[in-house]
Amino acid sequence: MSGDVHHDYHLVNPSPWPLVGSIAATVMAVGAVIAMSGLFGIKEGNLSVLLAGTAGVLLTMVLWWMDVVKEANQGDHTPVVSIGLRYGMILFIASEVMFFVGWFWIFFEMSLFHEVRVDSSIEEVREAWKSWPPAGIEAVSAWHLPLINTLTLLLSGTTVTWAHHALAQGDRKNAKFGLVLTIILGALFTAIQVYEYNHILGHHLFFNEEGANSKLYGNAFFMATGFHGFHVLIGTIFLAVCLARLMGKGFSPKQHFGFEAAAWYWHFVDVVWLFLFAFIYVIFGPTWGQ
Repeated sequence: MSGDVHHDYHLVNPSPWPLVGSIAATVMAVGAVIAMSGLFGIKEGNLSVLLAGTAGVLLTMVLWWMDVVKEANQGDHTPVVSIGLRYGMILFIASEVMFFVGWFWIFFEMSLFHEVRVDSSIEEVREAWKSWPPAGIEAVSAWHLPLINTLTLLLSGTTVTWAHHALAQGDRKNAKFGLVLTIILGALFTAIQVYEYNHILGHHLFFNEEGANSKLYGNAFFMATGFHGFHVLIGTIFLAVCLARLMGKGFSPKQHFGFEAAAWYWHFVDVVWLFLFAFIYVIFGPTWGQ
């Protein structure tokens, strides 16, 4: 028949989500500006536009990904299409790696060359930055909550690998069990980090009056570890969706790229945390220079 497909490529049906997602992202960005500084006569701190844009982005993500899942279930993800999906996920993770490189860069610049700030004309700045961590900063010990979180993520890496291997072998029961354990460990990591942040902020370890001229340390710490925590949360949701699909008879030993991509992302989160733990908490932590 003239309408038969004679190639392995998936020609996507017209979709509204790229346009809807772009509009929602624009509204979210404008809403962020309004919330921070005010715009269009709207009072600073107003979150209504930001929340509307965020809701639009989240809705677009859910509906768009549901369409992708339907395409997979319909057999549209041929081996050639699957290769493209893998390249896309690899490039996405590579972009995330470069995102974290920026935070490591500023932290290394501060820790290795903090004495450069001693040349400042401001006496308080010179005093604050003549040591590392800066004067007035009480850094977090690596051997308490950070160590527990490290062990938690390392264990979660083994459970997600177990789940992936079980699914590849057709053992759906152990695949579900391994996924449940991974999700629980991911949630535990998030809970521990929230508790750690509450301790830091509650005891004013980074943002006290004595360390008023060295708050760059706290900013870099929270941006690096906080964005990693956000990635853990996203990865946990990613795995929870995979579990829901697995419970709903989705995936097969040969067709489960959604699960595979989630496992890749989770291992990326594991590796980034090992670098954060090693450099921010241990190597350049409280004992640096002593």
